[in-house]
Amino acid sequence: MARLLVHWALSAIALLLVSKLVPGFYVRGLWPALIAALVIGLLNATVGLFLKIVTFPLTILTLGLFLLVINGLMILVASSVVRGFRVEGIVPAFWGAVALALLGIVIRALVRET
Repeated sequence: MARLLVHWALSAIALLLVSKLVPGFYVRGLWPALIAALVIGLLNATVGLFLKIVTFPLTILTLGLFLLVINGLMILVASSVVRGFRVEGIVPAFWGAVALALLGIVIRALVRET
C-alpha cells in the first residue's frame, strides 16, 4: 500500500515537472496534480487498456509509438475532467505523454529500489 501511495505522489510530481517543460500543459498546483495522476491512472487502467487491445495491430506497425497517442488521449480526457489541470490540444498531450513516459521509467526505478 505504501508503494502505491509513493508511486501516486511521484506521478503527481512528474505531472508538475511536465507542466514546466511542455508548452500548453498546465497544472495549477499539487492537489490538481494528485487528482490528475489518479484520474489518468484510472483511465489508463480501464479505457486505455481497452484502446490498447483494440489498436494492437496499429501499435505493432508503429513499433509502439501509437501507445503514446493513446496515452495523450487519456491525458486530454483527464484534463477535461480535472479542475486545475489543462492541456491545450493533442500536440501538448502527445509531448506530455512522451515526457511522462520518460519520467515514469525513473519513477519505477525509484519505487522498485525503495
